[in-house]
Amino acid sequence: MIGAAVSILLIGTGGAAGAVARHTVGSSIEGRESVTTVNLVGSFILGVVSGVPGASSAMLLVGVGFCGAFTTFSSFAVETVTTAESGDPLPAAQFTVANLIGAIGTLLLGSLLVSAVF
Repeated sequence: MIGAAVSILLIGTGGAAGAVARHTVGSSIEGRESVTTVNLVGSFILGVVSGVPGASSAMLLVGVGFCGAFTTFSSFAVETVTTAESGDPLPAAQFTVANLIGAIGTLLLGSLLVSAVF
């Protein structure tokens, strides 16, 4: 079992790295593409980490900390509403489906890849 202080340190360290990584992606890729990229990559990483047996420290550091700060539901919501308000709802619907189905799919893919190894 991991102590509370170590848990906080792991989550904070992972969160700091995830926030910097999210900013880096956002600076390199603009708008909806940035949001989709971080959500799909973060979901894949979370799938990998969650598939490793007994990886409680890694789950705190990478899953809760890094992926929690790296992925973004709030930006997903803003981009969806902003896109829908532009007058053409089709891109907003496509963006929503790509994020939801894509994130679930990449999470499952990451988990399946790890389960093939363990």
